[in-house]
Amino acid sequence: TYAPKLILLDITDINCIRDVAKEILNCYGCVDILINNASMKVKGAVQSISLELDKKIMDANYFGPITLTKAILPNMISRRTGQIVLINSIQGKIGIPFRAAYAASKHAAVGFFDCLRAEMEEYDISVSTVNPTFICSYHRQPAPGNWEASIWK
Repeated sequence: TYAPKLILLDITDINCIRDVAKEILNCYGCVDILINNASMKVKGAVQSISLELDKKIMDANYFGPITLTKAILPNMISRRTGQIVLINSIQGKIGIPFRAAYAASKHAAVGFFDCLRAEMEEYDISVSTVNPTFICSYHRQPAPGNWEASIWK
């Protein structure tokens, strides 16, 4: 058994993800189960959301999880064991109005992890995607009756 170690990671900071993965592997030697569960979303009309914000959503919901997965994957492949889980969203399967950036990032993640699942079968590495329906994950509680007050959830 290993004592727990808190390692902070900003999933939108693609440049630090590899270093964090290396720190984890140096500390524990391996990762048996990787659960990608970070996410960021925004609600707004396509024309009102900046390209900069679209990119930030894509970094958090697509590039972050795949960068972390790619950093951990060689260790799992060499051991021929492991499990990778993507906690995604139903919006990775269907799009709804005013969630274009979020839905696009979730669609991209589903596509990547579906391909990864097929590729990892020969190494006995399990790849799963979980696509729950709507969940409330606010940083702060908005006023009653005004759930959409916060752009970041």
